[in-house]
Amino acid sequence: MTADLASTPSRRHDLDWVRVGAFLLLILYHVGMFYVPWGWHVKSSHQVDGLIPAMLLTNPWRLTLLFLVSGAATRFLFDGLERQGAGAGRLAGSRLLRLLPPLIFAMFVIVPPQSYYEIVEALRGYFPGADPYHNAHTADFWIRYATASGNWCDGDGCLITPTWNHMWFVAYLLVYSLLLAGLLATTRGALKRLGGILEKALSGWGLLIWPILFLAAIRWLLAPMFPVTHALTDDWYNHALSFSAFLFGFLIARSETLKQGFIRIRLPALILGLIGWIGWTAYVLSFPEASATVPTDALRRIMRLVYAIQQWSFIAAILGYGARYLTRGGPLLRYLTIGVFPFYIAHQTIIVVAGHHLAKLGLPLIAEAGLIIGITVLGCWLTYEIARRIGWFGLVLGIRPARAPETER
Repeated sequence: MTADLASTPSRRHDLDWVRVGAFLLLILYHVGMFYVPWGWHVKSSHQVDGLIPAMLLTNPWRLTLLFLVSGAATRFLFDGLERQGAGAGRLAGSRLLRLLPPLIFAMFVIVPPQSYYEIVEALRGYFPGADPYHNAHTADFWIRYATASGNWCDGDGCLITPTWNHMWFVAYLLVYSLLLAGLLATTRGALKRLGGILEKALSGWGLLIWPILFLAAIRWLLAPMFPVTHALTDDWYNHALSFSAFLFGFLIARSETLKQGFIRIRLPALILGLIGWIGWTAYVLSFPEASATVPTDALRRIMRLVYAIQQWSFIAAILGYGARYLTRGGPLLRYLTIGVFPFYIAHQTIIVVAGHHLAKLGLPLIAEAGLIIGITVLGCWLTYEIARRIGWFGLVLGIRPARAPETER
């Protein structure tokens, strides 16, 4: 590796801030899903078409950015383990301990209310005389949910349980981490040296151009054949996108050269991203899902490039502005860096449950949305505060015991 990689500090506050911001943005995005005219677990009676452009502003890049910064965090973890004399095996064990307990717990405790209320709204009358998630109906539903014995189908398809819903990100991150550990164990340092090759390939404007072309290529080649499913086994476009971002973050996390490169291109990247967003939004609004009018194949191919332009340009701009301005740590960042994982675990269930019940009250839109956001923030904060006080049991909510090494993010 080049000298500037070796001299990079043991953590980067800018990437910590970006990771925190990306998770919090994802929570707001899921609040928005309650209101836009797209399918989701539960829906408000207030349909807000005006939210669509705001949702499309982040839709192409928010999760790709999360996988990228997760890969960077994994790099700092692995380097810390190497300094302790450990290696890829310890990395795999650390990721299993960190990610598998909350994934299993969420699938069987946190996520079931989401499925319940989705069924209540999609299949009204399925639970005769019962709407609230309680009493005998709770046990009956949970048993059918956990044993995959529920027949929950309508004209749009069937809900298969148990499911991980929003926790698909954690499942994929676990799989990618184990794959990375295997690559590190078998390549004997060659994988890490690939970062130096990336530095040279992405010099100058290549940092903006080559990733866009890569993202456009996989969208052209894979997206039409493999729509995003979050089902792991058949999600090949999503894997090509997300694992590439995760691996990229791992390889470049310590590169001062690329950090400075992102800083230099941050304004052009932001402008290009905004242009891409305008083009992509116009396209989506021109061909809504319910419309009988469909775009031509040529237009689809062009818009896949526009999508990739928006996707990478915003990521590059965020990394550039973050590296330039988000350079300080402090108590708030330490608190949020640990807290965003339990926030993520709990947030969607809180939104779904609160949204379902608030929708019945007939509140004005501003009051309803304000209450959902407030309840979600409060519920996430309580989840975090409980998790950090229950020792090893906090693992199921994404919190390691306090005595765990600081290198294990």
